Amino acid sequence: MVHKPYKIPESVLVVIHTPALEVLLIQRADTAQGVEHWQSVTGSKDHWDEPWEATAAREVQEETGIDVQAPGCRLTDWGLENHYDIWPQWRHRYAPDVSRNRERVFGLCVPAAVPVVLNPREHVRFQWLPWLDAADLCFSASNAEACLWVPRLSVVDGG
Repeated sequence: MVHKPYKIPESVLVVIHTPALEVLLIQRADTAQGVEHWQSVTGSKDHWDEPWEATAAREVQEETGIDVQAPGCRLTDWGLENHYDIWPQWRHRYAPDVSRNRERVFGLCVPAAVPVVLNPREHVRFQWLPWLDAADLCFSASNAEACLWVPRLSVVDGG
């Protein structure tokens, strides 16, 4: 039996938003029946020395189809980190001695009309919401808090 490599306990959270402060939320596909887990883009590093920005760009592309280098897009490291216990249902993805994750927070400002193409293995729906409504809908407290930072930390193209 081939063992899938353990996930690295260093990840990114990317809050995708428009200049009008609408936030993109995506609904996880791997949740319990009847439970809606809405979140921003998240994902772990592929290797320990992968730069945070590269992880953020890759995860945005994989989960939404958005190219962070497309015209009108601007990826910004917000300089924030979350450290949290890994949820029990996802602990099996990590080495046996790993129980905590380090998460770096980014913002991605996109034009209002950017198309979204979900990876159906990971997410089943998406929606654009005003930043306060997005914060209320996030299942993760750290993701909700990141949405609340959008008006202060967002950087629009040319800003």
